[in-house]
Amino acid sequence: MATLSVKPSQRFQLPDWHTNSYLLSTNAQLQRDASHQIRQEARVLRNETNNQTIWDEHDNRTRLVERIDTVNRWKEMLDKCLTDLDAEIDALTQMKDSAEQNLQAKNLPLDVAIECLTLRESRRDVDVVKDPVEDELHKEVEVIEATKKALQQKVSQAFEQLCLLQEVRQQLNSDHRGKMETLEIDRGCLSLNLRSPNISLKVDPTRVPDGSTTLQQWDDFSQFNKDRGEAEMKAATELREAIALTIAETNNELEAQRVATEFAFRKRLREMEKVYSELKWQEKNTLEEIAELQEDIRHLEEDLRTKFLSLKLSHTRLEARTYRPNVELCRDQAQYGLTDEVHQLEATIAALKQKLAQAQDALDALYKHLARLQADIACKANSMLLDTKCMDTRRKLTVPAEKFVPEVDTFTRTTNSTLSPLKSCQLELA
Repeated sequence: MATLSVKPSQRFQLPDWHTNSYLLSTNAQLQRDASHQIRQEARVLRNETNNQTIWDEHDNRTRLVERIDTVNRWKEMLDKCLTDLDAEIDALTQMKDSAEQNLQAKNLPLDVAIECLTLRESRRDVDVVKDPVEDELHKEVEVIEATKKALQQKVSQAFEQLCLLQEVRQQLNSDHRGKMETLEIDRGCLSLNLRSPNISLKVDPTRVPDGSTTLQQWDDFSQFNKDRGEAEMKAATELREAIALTIAETNNELEAQRVATEFAFRKRLREMEKVYSELKWQEKNTLEEIAELQEDIRHLEEDLRTKFLSLKLSHTRLEARTYRPNVELCRDQAQYGLTDEVHQLEATIAALKQKLAQAQDALDALYKHLARLQADIACKANSMLLDTKCMDTRRKLTVPAEKFVPEVDTFTRTTNSTLSPLKSCQLELA
């Protein structure tokens, strides 16, 4: 027989059931209203955030473009500055090389001046004189040494300025490389978009890296490098102008001194030629006087011998007449005449002897003075030959080395086939 099975659970009342249904309906409506509100707010948020994101990306893209323009403008300024700096370095290097060549070229005139001073030390006796030529040669040495010192100073300054320019160039080049890398990075950032394959999340991308600078510091750094480069280029330009002026001034001073020295040489040579000609004329006259005096001495000696013969004759006559006998030994007119003749002859012989001695003394004096004349002529010839050698040596200053042929190769020979009379006399005496 079937039995009734009752489930052992709580039994709700009908009002509870209705209440539960009402609550479910009410809550469903409330949930739908809340969801609708959230959906509306989400839509607004999506619109706002999308717009904000789009504008933020657009603004940052604009900032990147402006930043790229700013960096590129600095890069172009640094490019121009580097180009100008390289040109200035080349120009200053060339000017420095020119100064060094001019400095090296000063060795030749210095060697020539010293050689001339050394040659003139071979002068002899009274010709070893401190004349204007020696003064000008010493002054020329001083001028050359002063010009070499000035040029050496400019070369040192150019070297120091080149070091500064290289240092500035290194700084500008480093800044330029930084700008190039920055442009490459920023242009790469500008080319990225949402569909780029190489975008990803990074760890703490908003961090401030060590060594970061402010925009003002960045601008000041590039401006400082540019200003320093321009300042050093200005200093280099002024130095180049100073070097060019120094080269021109030293060349002009040296040329003026060369002209003054050679003028002193020519004037001294003319003076010595005049004295040499005067001495040769005096030598000629002295030789003629010696010849005439020797002829007169021979005449005096002949007259003296004749007078001795006449005296012997008178003595013999007087002596013979002393042997007259007795009263014949009288002092007649013949006796007086012979006696007067003896006295006259003795006086004549004494006068002739005295004059002969004076003539001999005069001849000795003439010979001594002739020796002094000839010695001085030899000194003058030697001095003129030395100064001529100096003038020939100084031709190196105006004649190119490959075309220079010495006119006088030794103290006693010359390469010229035709000699002037003066040089012929110089060579004969030498």
